[in-house]
Amino acid sequence: MHVLGVQLDIVWEDKAANHDKVHRLLSAAHPAPGTLVVLPEMFATGFTLNLTEAEDTGESVSRLAQEFQVHLLAGVVRRSGGPRSVVAAPPSGRDGARPSNGFRNEAVLFDPQGRETACYAKMHPFRFAGESVVPGTDPVVVACGEFKLAPTVCYDLRFPELYRACVRRGATLFAVIANWPTPRLDHWLTLLKARAIENQACVIGVNRCGRDPNLEYPGRSQIISPRGEVLAEAGETEGILRAELDLPTLQAYRQEFPALQDMR
Repeated sequence: MHVLGVQLDIVWEDKAANHDKVHRLLSAAHPAPGTLVVLPEMFATGFTLNLTEAEDTGESVSRLAQEFQVHLLAGVVRRSGGPRSVVAAPPSGRDGARPSNGFRNEAVLFDPQGRETACYAKMHPFRFAGESVVPGTDPVVVACGEFKLAPTVCYDLRFPELYRACVRRGATLFAVIANWPTPRLDHWLTLLKARAIENQACVIGVNRCGRDPNLEYPGRSQIISPRGEVLAEAGETEGILRAELDLPTLQAYRQEFPALQDMR
């Protein structure tokens, strides 16, 4: 399966500008039909805490998937439905989350016909930065081409138990969409490789680049093999990274070195 990451210099809280950027980059990249295309976390606005401004139904992403005939995974913010939109939380501050605001930070997958096929809500809100979204409650593993895809979002990368739960459900490919800042770049690179090696799975990590009003972002998106080899890496500027992933090769490696069979 061909996979393609779109590393964006996200324009702060400007949905039209960011959708135009994605369209321009995909038009230049000419992805083959059926490609998995991955956009960063909150790609349309950047990591803003003004979630009313960030709210996105996903309709524009659906149209992009249909226009380019690709599987498209994108980070959007949507309102949480049902009783989970009101949850008890500790007081605000670095050591406690703010009360939930009724939104979820999601990774949403659309198929080449523009249909939503999966939605994962970030299970680990980044309370260090005051992220107050309603946390997701379950991992998601979904068929995407010949792979079983598990989407995750940014800070989730620090919690290996989430990825282990996904691999127990059959995951062979992880996508990590992020707004991961420059001061913790080494953590980003190390943890992406660790999640691939320990789960014998492919990983595509798509980060933003550039600046927002608060932080600088390094880009450095990567596609990594189950052996921990970096198959493709973006630099620090806006652009595309791509690789061809082969499921039989992954399966052969898991048989050759059956470490997952020793999970407890």
